[in-house]
Amino acid sequence: MSDDTLQRLAAVIASRRGGDPDKSYVARLFAKGTDAILKKVGEEATEVVMAAKDGAPERIAAEMADLWFHCLITLAQFGLEPADVLAELRRREGLSGLEEFALRKVREREGGATP
Repeated sequence: MSDDTLQRLAAVIASRRGGDPDKSYVARLFAKGTDAILKKVGEEATEVVMAAKDGAPERIAAEMADLWFHCLITLAQFGLEPADVLAELRRREGLSGLEEFALRKVREREGGATP
């Protein structure tokens, strides 16, 4: 079963880039620039944490949706798409979190780029 909701939403976000900031929230965020976009990601992440601390499943899902939405805007700001994140998750599949962390540390020590 395939759900391309993230890709469809990313396409809508891309279509709003350069749009009228008075008519589109997404266009307004893009017009304000990277710092404004990242501030929203931080705010939404905090709201996810607060909802989770309250143990409210419906709020957690709603706040996570807001976070993912703003993460999609961040991806678009840097020329990335959901497929790029999915490819990275596929690359990590089968690696333990500890192995992946250790691999990043080795690459950092060697001066290489982190994956």
